[in-house]
Amino acid sequence: MVIVISGPTGTGKSALALSLCEKIGGEIINCDAFQVYEGLKIATAYPSEESFKRIKHHLYGFVPLDESYSIGLYQKDCRKKIEEVLSRGKVPVLVGGSGLYIRAALYDYDLNVDTSSIDLSGFDSYSNEELHRYLASLDKNESEKIHPNNRRRVLRAIAICLASKENKTDFNSHQSHAPIYETKFFWLSKPREELYPLVEKRVDEMFDSGLLEETIPLIQKYGRECNAFQAIGVKELFPYIDGEIGLEQAKKEIKTHTRQYIKRQETFLRHQFDMIEVKDVEEIYSVLRNE
Repeated sequence: MVIVISGPTGTGKSALALSLCEKIGGEIINCDAFQVYEGLKIATAYPSEESFKRIKHHLYGFVPLDESYSIGLYQKDCRKKIEEVLSRGKVPVLVGGSGLYIRAALYDYDLNVDTSSIDLSGFDSYSNEELHRYLASLDKNESEKIHPNNRRRVLRAIAICLASKENKTDFNSHQSHAPIYETKFFWLSKPREELYPLVEKRVDEMFDSGLLEETIPLIQKYGRECNAFQAIGVKELFPYIDGEIGLEQAKKEIKTHTRQYIKRQETFLRHQFDMIEVKDVEEIYSVLRNE
């Protein structure tokens, strides 16, 4: 069996997964799109060093910042790790809030639509907003799932539309709707009036823990085009670095974008998976025990 623990940012998924793994003999596999990159421990809220010592973790911080990493590569890497964990008689516990990564890992999706013949050079002069509007004209549903600043994903969605001669939403509808593994999906959430203050406090703690000291040298070394730097908590620092806004405004932008991301996560995750809502590890353990 494979277990998924998902939910919005800041709900305590990692701590819950850690406790569960200690109870059932599990190993944690990352399902966060940005925690795969090395060097962004504070910005992407890596599990603590103590957590890595207590339970084996996989697919954290293994992709160099200047390398491109696709959802197709993640599908292969995650499935390989799932098989490795199962072969040791352990339980793979997938943890994260990136719904597309969860779907890629567990559903028999064809992520290899051939877009090689699609010439996207004509979009080079488009701003991010113009590009996003063009995607919306092709596939409104898909455009609502992708932030306008995530240029790489917007271009990928456009390429799929043009290559498959249908929008990405319709293309995805042809894919499998059943997990390829026996899977239990658990949803950890909190009321927004409780979650938002926790998330805002976490942003302040990120700065206190050295967010600027971690990220600015990396931005100076690798430039601003790395996909990893689209992570919330990094991209908002660019105008601060350029002197366009102050530190408090940068913090405010991160908090705002995090709240917006939570809303998108809740919408996507709740509609894509058959989730069992839980509050703590005992509720998960009770469900598993009664299977």
